Amino acid sequence: MRLRALLETETLGLRLLGGEDELDRTVRGVMTTDLRDPSRYLSGGELVLSGLAWRREPSDSERFVRILAQAGVAGLAAGEAELGSIPADLVAACARNRLPLFAVSEDVAFAVITEYVVRQVSGERAGDLAAVVDRHRRLMTSGPAGGGPEVVLDLLGSDLDLRAWVLSPSGRQVAGPDTADAAGARAAGSTAGSEAPGAGAGAAGTAEAGVGAGTAGAGVGAAGAGVGAAGAKGAPLPARVRAALAGEHLAAVRAGRRGPYRCVTPEGTYSLFPVRGGVSRAGGAAPAANGSGAAGMGRDAAGARDVRETLLSDWLLAVEADAGDWAPERLDLLYGVTQLIAVERDRRDAARTVRRRLAQEVLELVQTGAAPAEVAARLRVAAPVLLPGLGGTPHWQVVVARVEWEDSGLAAGPIAQSLLEELLVGPESDGAEPVDRIAVAHAGDEAIALLPLTPEEPAGEGGGSVRPLHADALLAAVSEPLARGLNGDGRLTIGVSAAVQSAEGLRGALEEARHARRVAAARPGRVCAAGHQELASHVLLLPFVPDDVRRAFTARLLDPLRDYDERHRAELIPTLEAFLASDGSWTRCAARLHLHVNTLRYRVGRIEQLTGRDLSRLEDKLDFFLALRMS
Repeated sequence: MRLRALLETETLGLRLLGGEDELDRTVRGVMTTDLRDPSRYLSGGELVLSGLAWRREPSDSERFVRILAQAGVAGLAAGEAELGSIPADLVAACARNRLPLFAVSEDVAFAVITEYVVRQVSGERAGDLAAVVDRHRRLMTSGPAGGGPEVVLDLLGSDLDLRAWVLSPSGRQVAGPDTADAAGARAAGSTAGSEAPGAGAGAAGTAEAGVGAGTAGAGVGAAGAGVGAAGAKGAPLPARVRAALAGEHLAAVRAGRRGPYRCVTPEGTYSLFPVRGGVSRAGGAAPAANGSGAAGMGRDAAGARDVRETLLSDWLLAVEADAGDWAPERLDLLYGVTQLIAVERDRRDAARTVRRRLAQEVLELVQTGAAPAEVAARLRVAAPVLLPGLGGTPHWQVVVARVEWEDSGLAAGPIAQSLLEELLVGPESDGAEPVDRIAVAHAGDEAIALLPLTPEEPAGEGGGSVRPLHADALLAAVSEPLARGLNGDGRLTIGVSAAVQSAEGLRGALEEARHARRVAAARPGRVCAAGHQELASHVLLLPFVPDDVRRAFTARLLDPLRDYDERHRAELIPTLEAFLASDGSWTRCAARLHLHVNTLRYRVGRIEQLTGRDLSRLEDKLDFFLALRMS
């Protein structure tokens, strides 16, 4: 019940004296008092009734009202029987503390108001509890096994008027009001033409989705079909909001905060509920529904598992609401929803088993030096699983990733494997279908992905070109949230190969991706990636120069310039950078720095004088260029 409802009930004889903007406050109880300090009896949300017997002088009003405001009461109703009218100092004090103030007519007893409030609040609580129980039953009977996360989200929207989304750690929208129709359409197309053996098992929601290729595909198709049936409606979350929510979730889990986590963005306030997997992923029981205990602090129910093992692969449920003042029953309902979504998360993980096994087999063949014909035969098996209906031979690209934690004995390979599977989908993709095209294995501390590339043109019309994955694009939208999850003691490095057309080139692509990852590892930052393009330039050589050599080389060339700049503010270092970036052109460099050419010539002469180098010589230009890159 809200304050506005009390004001609109004529039999209560209430007259509003201040706080019209606060009338949507919720009333959770009622209390009558004339104590000077009633704070010990207040728990928040009460309508306080007072005859003002505590007021002996005007200054008492500010003290009394401040106590009520700090206790979080909903409003104050002051009786007119004692003083005849409400004192102006009390009205002013309530206005200063943003506390709604009502005058109670002397013809209305406080008992009338008390009885009305108690009756209304008690009835609402009973109704809410019954509704929660009923909703919980409905959610359990029509959860992911009967149609995917969108069914649950649709019930949240229709029954609780809550907009919610399921997001991945990178900010990808896994499920939400706007993904249902698209996912349903994809599933309808994939299931209509599917005659693979094991389809019945997949449709039944069994955990045997990883037994064979046909079963895996059928399981995903069945889930997608249910998603489409949900038909949830709504608008997508903007990419910047998804990234902010994912980053806040990762930071909160790393900090050990108890969920739900509150995140305020320019677009609104959201509550974030962790979605943690069950036995198949976490190696133990699922967390308690209310997020308490070890699970709420970022560990599994046994309290022994390091949160970093699943941090970068666990989903989250983002609800467009502030759950800070929710009743325990409603919080329990939302934690129940996360358990249902976790079932779908585990089911999708099981469906990846076939693709992971294929990638592992190809990787072992390549690393042991198997004959190209044998590797090609295995790729022919993998292609229809990853790209059903292609009818041709795809190109392949290799991506290598590594997650490293400081002072940790964690098995890094499986962690990087789960994360790479997520990253290769891309934050702008939704639903499950893009994940089906990715095969990721792990070897030691590395995760290695086989990425099939489909021709952009049909065969016979120019041969069919492909659009390969680029390293910078891979991390453009996800580096910020992932960096917050790595939280100062973790690091993610990725290397991307060029596309190859056949099995003969796969071994070279693997080595190329590994070299690119080592280049990325030599860079500063928590999240770094490098592509094959960088292996054909000096960038490949710089990371492998010993640190002491790098420091000596840069100090010999640049320290004299830095010292001079520090003493004279001459900006010789920025001038040198601009001169090299302008390919030694005096006019372009002068225009770039907004200097007269004579001033530029003076600065370059000073650089040459301090370093003993000649910037008209290619060798000296190259030395300066490398020193700047290594500094």
